[in-house]
Amino acid sequence: MEKGRIILDQKRFSIIIDRICHQLIERYDRFDQCCIIGIQPRGVFLSDRICQRLKEILGIDDILYGKLDITFYRDDFRTRTQPLAASVTQMDFLVDGYQVILVDDVLYTGRTINAALTALNHYGRPDRVELLALVDRRFNRHLPIQSDYVGLTVDSVDQAYVKVEWKGEDQLEDRVLLYAHKKDVE
Repeated sequence: MEKGRIILDQKRFSIIIDRICHQLIERYDRFDQCCIIGIQPRGVFLSDRICQRLKEILGIDDILYGKLDITFYRDDFRTRTQPLAASVTQMDFLVDGYQVILVDDVLYTGRTINAALTALNHYGRPDRVELLALVDRRFNRHLPIQSDYVGLTVDSVDQAYVKVEWKGEDQLEDRVLLYAHKKDVE
């Protein structure tokens, strides 16, 4: 029996992806001076979906897209009991002069985004950086970071855990679950 409560099912998940894409199109039109960067590992699932859907809606072949690893930029990477496994950064371009859309699945304390902003500095100085998060846990921020594009806002206590499940990653459908405690996640 599952201990988590589904707070976003497959149907609403797809609607939210489309809504976010249309918000991005409204702001960036054909993405000429814009790039999308997914934060490894979990933000990449969302950024892959966003890029694919934008290409379908706009009828274009390419959007400047990168995947950024932040493992060694985290403020807690030296305090872990287990060695961290870094993901591969896939960025074959500089962000100088571009408007960057940074993508992550869940915005919680803001520490992941802080690390991503630091890592992004190695790729130049963008004109602007915006944040896109599928889930925003707005009352749990440790740093003054907020999302510009949000799929779903979740107001929950600190002990709660939000888990995004992606179709194809050993799941039958896309969905978001809320658990009372992280230890309840299987």
